[in-house]
Amino acid sequence: MSRKSVYVTRAIPEENIEELRKHFDVEVNPDDRALSKDELKQKLKGRHAAISLLTDTIDGEVLDAAGPQLRIVANYAVGFNNFDVAGATQRNVVLTNTPGVLDDATATHTITLLLATARRIAESDKFVCDGKWQGWAPMFFVALDVERKNLGIAGLGRSGKAVAKRARGFDMNIIYSDVKRDPDFEKAFGATYVDKDTLIRESDFLTMHVPLTDETRHYIGAKELKAMKKTAVLINASRGPVVDEIALVQALKNGEIWGAGLDVFEDEPKLASGLIDLPNVVVVPHIASATPQTRIAMGEIAVNNIIKVLNGRVPDTCVNPEVLKSVAAQ
Repeated sequence: MSRKSVYVTRAIPEENIEELRKHFDVEVNPDDRALSKDELKQKLKGRHAAISLLTDTIDGEVLDAAGPQLRIVANYAVGFNNFDVAGATQRNVVLTNTPGVLDDATATHTITLLLATARRIAESDKFVCDGKWQGWAPMFFVALDVERKNLGIAGLGRSGKAVAKRARGFDMNIIYSDVKRDPDFEKAFGATYVDKDTLIRESDFLTMHVPLTDETRHYIGAKELKAMKKTAVLINASRGPVVDEIALVQALKNGEIWGAGLDVFEDEPKLASGLIDLPNVVVVPHIASATPQTRIAMGEIAVNNIIKVLNGRVPDTCVNPEVLKSVAAQ
């Protein structure tokens, strides 16, 4: 019997690829770039499984081009807004993601962005590297205190809770908004549940942890930015489109908020016009989970999901569980 075929749309840790190759024929995109839609359709044709990234649009057109033998597309990410979930479900294709293993890395990265923005690290680093520093001065690069300030958490998932855990080291006051209250979290962290408007208005530092849905797209827009404190800092390491990037640029230019730290963007890798010219923003290229341990763990979930589905078993994670009834029948 011929071995089943798996395509990996971008290089992931070699440990993960080696494990896949023990079970299947595997081809990995040799180029360090996202594939075009036409390339993706061509590469997935005849495959039984694929490991995809958020940059890969997996819709009905791509799934039809792949063929009816395709059983699973495993996202190498927690998010799955690149998936046409309904289209895949209609075609009995299992879709999976990699939740749980990114929380610590993402939370640490969020706090790193918060501190870098508050203390003007990127701005002062550039100042020194440009040869402009002539000596110490009392009011030189005066920045923001973090200790005992209000940390607002928008979306209390695993990463939001992990950020709160780290913020305790700075004696920050935790306020949060979510679709439901978490009394255990409130008790453990002395946190206060608030509505969105209060969160926006009272936060000194606002960190984003909401998933990207129709309801959360532009969760932070011009209205919300105007309602924030002028000394507030916005941090986003969740999904780019939850912040209206054009509105954010204007708010930063106009001094409506003090600064922003961004790991994700609305139309990656493009940035809103004028964003990188602003001194009060720290931008990094979507690297919140970029540690060896985290990236290998993400790959392990994706690989194990493929192995299980192609052997008629239920995957560890699934974003369209309606299709699982068909897995065992394959």
